[in-house]
Amino acid sequence: MSDEKPRSNRFWVKVATVGLVAGLIGGGISLGANGVIQHFRENAATRVPTGSNRSGGTKVNGNKADLNTESTKAYDSVQGAVVSVLNKQKIQQGDSALSMFGIIDPSQGSSSSSSSNSGKLQTASEGSGVIYKKSGNAAYIVTNNHVVSGSNALQVILSSGKKVNASLVGSDSATDLAVLKINSADVKTVASFGNSNSIKAGQDVLAIGSPMGSEYANTVTKGIISAKNRTLKAGTDGTITSVIQTDAAINSGNSGGPLINMAGQVIGINSMKLSANTDGSSVEGMGFAIPSNEVVSIINQLIKKGGIERPALGLGMIDLSNISSDQQKTILKLPSSVTKGVVVAQVADGSAADNAGIKKYDVITKIGNTKVSDSSELRAALYKYKVGDSTKITFYRGGNQQTVTVHLTKAASNDNSQQEENN
Repeated sequence: MSDEKPRSNRFWVKVATVGLVAGLIGGGISLGANGVIQHFRENAATRVPTGSNRSGGTKVNGNKADLNTESTKAYDSVQGAVVSVLNKQKIQQGDSALSMFGIIDPSQGSSSSSSSNSGKLQTASEGSGVIYKKSGNAAYIVTNNHVVSGSNALQVILSSGKKVNASLVGSDSATDLAVLKINSADVKTVASFGNSNSIKAGQDVLAIGSPMGSEYANTVTKGIISAKNRTLKAGTDGTITSVIQTDAAINSGNSGGPLINMAGQVIGINSMKLSANTDGSSVEGMGFAIPSNEVVSIINQLIKKGGIERPALGLGMIDLSNISSDQQKTILKLPSSVTKGVVVAQVADGSAADNAGIKKYDVITKIGNTKVSDSSELRAALYKYKVGDSTKITFYRGGNQQTVTVHLTKAASNDNSQQEENN
């Protein structure tokens, strides 16, 4: 009896063990079968379908976007008045790439004569402009002085693509503005000016012009007014001026083109951009435009007189910052409290400064009630006056502060480069 019980128990243990193993094997087979089925299903779902839809069937739907926005209306009202300006200059035949290697055009004669004779007019640079006035058979365009500077001839490409000759009415390097005149026969659109004193930071604006040249004429970019009154050194002489800052994209070739508001009014003339900081880091979205109120004042004078009549002191000047501290003490005898100003290097005989008693080595620190730190600030303060006005000039001589009254006269020449030399 005792032998039968253990034998019976061992039997049932074997049965249970076989059952467990069979169950595990069965479960494994079941799980494996499920995995194969799942894998097959996934492959079937992602398999590239055979055949093709040769009939196509895709179509273009109607454009649901509003094509008559405030921006498009503003652009449409002005773009016909925006032009490309071509600066044509005579290129010396001897300066050509072929002549550098001794290859001369036979029609131009010997190499010695070809280098001295002027060649055909070629486009030296391109910019933009905007037609703002039509009078009889003449139309007037405002652009930047640096766009037309050095030209032997000027041409304008209208928005229609037609190329016409242009003549220079007048230019001003201090404000970087110029006026051109063309025949008005093909002019259909004239832009109008808005009040730049009424603009506001954050206001939407459009810049229109020919970035990178006439190939991209009538390019429009959108942005905002970043600041309405930035102070920068502008023009060829570094005169300090107030400009509008915008983040609308402005590139080479945009110079002279209009900055417009959403009513299609010109509120500025695009003039420059800041592309790199003094430390070499790149800068984006910093363009500058000459305010329309300044533009209108200058172009009216350019049409009337062909140039801008500005007062002159008749001085040669050096910024005090360029003088060593030792010379400031020993030669100029300045008190230590005076660190900014303009040193008089020379005085023209019979000039306004000469008549007022200003002498060499005087250090000018103020014109009227405006303090001046350098020659650029002195010019900016001086240009606020008109020829014939009188103002007081404060300066240091031999360590002592003095003030004299100067009766302002006009520059000896209307040429601005000469005018700046003799302030």
